[in-house]
Amino acid sequence: MKISEVLKQDKPTLSFEVFPPKKDTDFAQVEAAATQIAALNPSYMSVTYGAGGSTKGLTIRLAEEIQKKYDVATIAHLTCVCAGKDSIRQALSDMKAAGIENILALRGDIPRDYEGEVFTDFAHASELAELIKACGDFCVGGACYPEVHPDSADRNADIEGLKRKVEAGCEYLTTQMFFDNNIFFNFMYRVREAGIAVPIIPGIMPITRQVQVKNAVKLSGCNVPERFKNIVDRFGDTEAAMKQAGIAYATDQIIDLMANGVNHIHVYSMNKPQVAKGIQDNLSEILKVVD
Repeated sequence: MKISEVLKQDKPTLSFEVFPPKKDTDFAQVEAAATQIAALNPSYMSVTYGAGGSTKGLTIRLAEEIQKKYDVATIAHLTCVCAGKDSIRQALSDMKAAGIENILALRGDIPRDYEGEVFTDFAHASELAELIKACGDFCVGGACYPEVHPDSADRNADIEGLKRKVEAGCEYLTTQMFFDNNIFFNFMYRVREAGIAVPIIPGIMPITRQVQVKNAVKLSGCNVPERFKNIVDRFGDTEAAMKQAGIAYATDQIIDLMANGVNHIHVYSMNKPQVAKGIQDNLSEILKVVD
């Protein structure tokens, strides 16, 4: 099923994200984790794409396995950094052959120690989205940053970039992680005021280890509110306590979002079945409530 159709259904959705292994020999381990998450029967799952397309084949393989074996709609990520049009067309052909109809179009991160040309045929994700739509009947999504993309000159330029993504064919947008819901609500006001009407799905990252906070800030530049800093300072040195606190904080974010009319939630579960289950269990009755 296309994600655009999932999002039209008159009920809340909860989706999870997994990432493929870096090498074939680790596929069974990753598949086992993805299987446990798929068994939770999420609304859909997404599978990430390694830097510079380094996991292309494994991304497609994992997405295909989830979709065919567990009947869960799946999104395959696709990045265009360090990629030319021919390689993207081949990736799209492989995805089509695997039965994948949902793609998240991303510029992507530049691989470490990469010495070749970074931007060949694509400079922006909007250009990738346009090519995807031209190559088949794919449902295309895009990413957005509630706290402004690190490479954008300012908020206005960032919003203009989102407009270009939607004009190029993105049917929905999923946010990068954020830890302060007010940042998301303010972002939504700016986006809607700018005339962007596609569904926007908040991406929630349950922080279950202290080191994840530094990584989150480094990757997306997101603000860490004082309340969450206190949680990490108090429980970060105890693995079980931090895991429990992180799941509780993410759950609190999700409940607040849903109480304010947000029906679609994406969780960056990152191959952690216990985290995905913890979130879903905490929302078991809430997800049954329909406006």
